[in-house]
Amino acid sequence: MRIDIISVVPDLLHSPLSHSIMKRAQEKGLLEVNIINLRDYAINNHGQVDDYAFGGEAGMVLMIEPIDNCIQDLKKQRHYDEVIYTSPDGQTLNQGMANQLSMKENLIILCGHYKGVDERIREHLITKEISIGDYVLSGGELAAAVITDCIGRLIPGVLNDESSALFDSFQDNLLSHPVYTRPADYNGWKVPEVLYSGHQANIKKWKEDQALQRTQSRRPDLLK
Repeated sequence: MRIDIISVVPDLLHSPLSHSIMKRAQEKGLLEVNIINLRDYAINNHGQVDDYAFGGEAGMVLMIEPIDNCIQDLKKQRHYDEVIYTSPDGQTLNQGMANQLSMKENLIILCGHYKGVDERIREHLITKEISIGDYVLSGGELAAAVITDCIGRLIPGVLNDESSALFDSFQDNLLSHPVYTRPADYNGWKVPEVLYSGHQANIKKWKEDQALQRTQSRRPDLLK
């Protein structure tokens, strides 16, 4: 999979995508992440990519010309399955969406910034808008990193144990069951005996029950 991320402040993206699982995914050649500086497509020598909003509203708006030029330049090189815009009023990212996107081959993610982007970009260039929650960030870079991480870890071969992703929270609309490790007794705080009983059927039943109970208690909306 290849993900091209368009940003006005690309340095914000290097660290979160250069470590841990995302680093291994790229080293294995399973995921290619390219961060494009939108200012490389600026309309003048001053690096301008934004302008005042028509109508006198406060805040700057990312211009259509540099974004269109950037996207068209990328499209000359390959076909993209989705052109994603990180937006607070987009569809909320969830595990089901991540599963679907992880099966794509090429994605563009446009990071929102300032007051947003010229609406014509959303009308004519964007195929999918994604929000990571009902709050506002200074820019879409952190959202783009979250989306990339969420998708990238699902690519076959990225995780050392591919079955691990099948038991993550939100798969099957359930939160994950509790997990424990050694020692089995720490300061009198004990691990449930069933987990080291060796009885796999009982262990599986315990995990299913715990996942359901936790979801009912903490996120009953997932069960609707």
